[in-house]
Amino acid sequence: MRLGTVRVGEDRSAAVEREGRWYALGVPAGTPLEAVLAAGAGEVARLAASATEPIEDAVPVAPLRPGKIVAIGLNYLDHIREAGMDRPERPLMFAKFPSSVIGPGEEIVVDDELTERVDWEVELAAVIGSPLRHADEKEALAGIAGYTVANDVSARDLQFADGQWTRGKNLDTFCPLGPVIVTPDEIDDPQALALRTVVNGETVQDSTTAEMLFGVAELLAYCSRAFTLEPGDVVLTGTPWGCGEFMTPRRSLRPGDVVEVSVEGIGTLRNPVVGRR
Repeated sequence: MRLGTVRVGEDRSAAVEREGRWYALGVPAGTPLEAVLAAGAGEVARLAASATEPIEDAVPVAPLRPGKIVAIGLNYLDHIREAGMDRPERPLMFAKFPSSVIGPGEEIVVDDELTERVDWEVELAAVIGSPLRHADEKEALAGIAGYTVANDVSARDLQFADGQWTRGKNLDTFCPLGPVIVTPDEIDDPQALALRTVVNGETVQDSTTAEMLFGVAELLAYCSRAFTLEPGDVVLTGTPWGCGEFMTPRRSLRPGDVVEVSVEGIGTLRNPVVGRR
């Protein structure tokens, strides 16, 4: 299933996508998708199967508003090599704020009074469907409601100058998500998915989730030993090589750019870049 949230006029609705068209899930108006996912895979499947009413003039937005966003740094071997850093002995976790989330087509805002080095990071994002606490890897995979695409936009100058990553990772609009959530039955192996970033038509990241140092199941189990992962939470699983910060010469996003991040089997998340108004 390909699930998401669409806007029609001022209203937002949980929906299912089939062959490029959106269909109403049959839940009360205003019901967030994260609440639908929390009802369980069986109920989601029932709602999706009964969704036959097409939604006209639907505009996809961020598929959900996460309760929390757990992100993982330095989790791709090719990215570790390009950054010239040591392999982490355990997953390197940080948080992104829900207030940083935007959806497909929405603008990434670069505030030049705050940052001059804004970078892209394509990521596979796991969306939690069942509470996970002290989960093993099998239980962790079973607790995933689906996968989506994320762009962990990063203000590198703030990230490195602050000595920790909170501010540089959490400027408003710095977490594009979407365009859909694809349920696990359509993802044969989360460790065998191609990822790509295209900026202004040029491919800058091109890798695969096979390069992960810690796989999806291991990451979720690791997180769940420290804190509860709840339905609607999102875990960003890291980015591969090709970040602009580590290019020679360094490259950064500028107003007028268009950045597209893609994950095989899920789709492409496209966002224009603008300056602060």
